Amino acid sequence: MGKRKVISESDIGKPVLPQANEMLGIAEKLLGYDRITVRCQNGAMRLCRIMEKMKRRVWIRPNDVVLISPWNFQTDSRGDIMFRYKSGHAEWLRSNSFLKI
Repeated sequence: MGKRKVISESDIGKPVLPQANEMLGIAEKLLGYDRITVRCQNGAMRLCRIMEKMKRRVWIRPNDVVLISPWNFQTDSRGDIMFRYKSGHAEWLRSNSFLKI
């Protein structure tokens, strides 16, 4: 097998940016199972769920920057978490004024 290549957070590169129907937010409170309360860029608090493909691969903690996709219905209160940013990416987003929270 071999060892994994260790990459420092400064060498990760450009992060995933929000697309048309996506927005950035900060995880506020873990509610259990796959539910998290997220404070979004537009000031709304949404109850978001972690997508199936991320559930056991990515651990989300309070104050993590996440990419969310609001649902087609209940757009102002519900959404899905699509991606979690590492601290290096979150700093890049703040310095380039993508994240204004």
